[in-house]
This record gives sequence, structure tokens and C-alpha cells, in this order.
Amino acid sequence: MVQDTLLDRRQFCALGTAVLGLGGCAASADGVVPYSAGVDRPKTAAPAGATDCHMHFFDKRVATVPGAPVLHPDALAPDYRAYQRRIGTQRCVLVTPSAYGTNNQVMVEGMAAMGAAVSRGVAVLRADVSDAELRRLHTLGVRGVRFNLVQAGAVTIDQARLLSPRLADMGWHIQFHLLGERLPDAYELLGGLPSRIVFDHMGRIPLAEGTSSAGYQVLRRLIDKGNTWVKLSGPYLSSTQAPQYPNASALAKALAKAAPERMVWGSDWPHATEKTKPNDAVIFDLLADWAPEASVRRRILVDNPAKVYDFPAP
Repeated sequence: MVQDTLLDRRQFCALGTAVLGLGGCAASADGVVPYSAGVDRPKTAAPAGATDCHMHFFDKRVATVPGAPVLHPDALAPDYRAYQRRIGTQRCVLVTPSAYGTNNQVMVEGMAAMGAAVSRGVAVLRADVSDAELRRLHTLGVRGVRFNLVQAGAVTIDQARLLSPRLADMGWHIQFHLLGERLPDAYELLGGLPSRIVFDHMGRIPLAEGTSSAGYQVLRRLIDKGNTWVKLSGPYLSSTQAPQYPNASALAKALAKAAPERMVWGSDWPHATEKTKPNDAVIFDLLADWAPEASVRRRILVDNPAKVYDFPAP
């Protein structure tokens, strides 16, 4: 299991002290961030109100579902604030990890710890969730429901059809983690959903075919309908060409050029799928390659997230 192969927070910080000669994770001025390689800051400055639209918290006090495919040691608000100080982002969107099934406790408590004005949440819910529970979660800052169909188990794509009208009435979106190869078969369902749609990790388009793939063409058609957004995140999920991921970067550039008004960005911290953690400064700087114009990056980092996640004006 991933959990068995990762350094926990204390081991990671001790490594930073012993090997890098730094003062441990508590000394955030040194640039040490749990579950992130390197200590350098990005070369690209984050604009005011910059939003990380995809990150997770983990808490060992909360039980995980049996057979959870992706586990991780504790990754909590103090650790993530160290990330924000290093990278320069100010707002965040917490996504309930697949490890917890439909238990959104860690995400909800994480939003409270980060602060209502600067955090939003994406829950995992079944279609039979009560109206009262949706209203409660809305009050707490949740603005979407995730359907993880890669690390599948808690929900199915058919439940999205049932839940989408209720979410549309609340201004919420449905977030899909779906392999790009499945997009053509799912187009009829996805195209008929009345709620907004957000795709994780560049739609998980197969990089061997890239923009010529059937999945990319479907993703573009959904974007052009006007209610679909894509997260420019997780290049390492499809590419092994670290640290610049040129094949994933080619896809990200194409998406950002085609529809900058439909793109948001996410760090995927603490990179739960990755045994070797990436350098988050490098990950953030990739956006400057994907969207070279500062005005476009501001749109991706500030304006689009404010619309999708209902953040107040910065």
C-alpha cells in the first residue's frame, strides 16, 4: 500500500533536518514542506487570491474504507500552510480522498482549520443524500461532489445523473476523475447533466494520442457547451517524464490555449499517489509554461476559481 512506503510527517521533517541541514517542518521560513521535494520557491509569482483547486488532507484518526487503493500518512492544515507560504497561493479547495469513501469529516474539518473565507470543499456523496445534508455542507463551504471512477468504489457514474439536477439548483458542480479513454462512451450522460462539470487532472487524456484522441475531442465538446471546467493538475498521473512532463505539458498548453476561461489549477498536494514526491515549486512553475501570459494565469488561478467555487472577491 502507498501508506506503507511513504515517509510520515515526522520522518519527512527529520530527513529535511538531517540531510538538508534545515530546521525541520516547523521552520517554514526554510522552505521545508511535508510531502514536497526541494526547498526552493517558484520562479513565477502567484497573484493575489491565487487558488489551489485540488488538494487533500489525511488524518489517521478517521477510519479509511476497507481495501482503499490510495492511503497516506497525516497531512493537515499546519503542513499545508507551509506549502502556501512556500508557493504563494492563498486559497484552497479540499477534496475528500477516495480512502474515506463517503465520509467527508477530514475535508470538512480541514475547511474549518483553513478558514471559511479562503477554503472550499468537494465532497463524496451518494445520490440518496438528504436535502438537509446538502444544505448543511453548503453552509460549511462545500460546492461540489466528486465522482472518482479511477480509484472507484464509493460512487458510480450512474448516480451522477440522479444527483446532478439537485446540485444544479444549489450552484454546485460534479467533479469527475475519469480516464480519458472512457469519455466517448460517457458523452451522452455527461452532455445531459444540468449541473456544472469539473474534470480532474486534465481529463486524464491518454498522452500517446494527446489532442488527436477521441477523449480529447469529447472533452473539447463538453468545454464548448459552456458548463465544463478542467483542472490543470497531476501531470505525473499520466506522464513519467519528470520533472517537466513535456507530453503532459503539451496537453495542458492545448487546453489553456483553447479555453482559458474554463481552466483552473491544482497542486494535488500531498501527492498521495506518488512514492517519490515532486518539487512543488517546479509543479507551480509549469503553469507559466502552460499559460505564458500573466493575465491568463490570473484568470486560471483567481477569476475562474472564484466563479466555480463561489469565493468572495479578493
